[in-house]
Amino acid sequence: MPELHSEAARIFGERVRSSRLQLGVSQEHVAELAEMHVTNVGKIERGQTNPSLSTIVALAGALSADPGSWLTGIRPEMVPGRSHTLTAAEFIRERTQRA
Repeated sequence: MPELHSEAARIFGERVRSSRLQLGVSQEHVAELAEMHVTNVGKIERGQTNPSLSTIVALAGALSADPGSWLTGIRPEMVPGRSHTLTAAEFIRERTQRA
């Protein structure tokens, strides 16, 4: 079984799956409505991929969901491989202090 893409992807996928199950529809139906391949729906629900913004919006439309609700509480540190750990405000503050 492929590994999780990230903790953020796992949480997001669980939320998409929950929305789908609440409606009682299959991955196949969601894929058709969102105009995407069913394997991509499965990968998203299992947290094995990071969906693009257009994919997130298409899924939300298919599931009559607010895409923002799927992202609540997901933080940058939940995505591995970030080279910068500062926020924009912290970055500006540091640059100002160095000048």
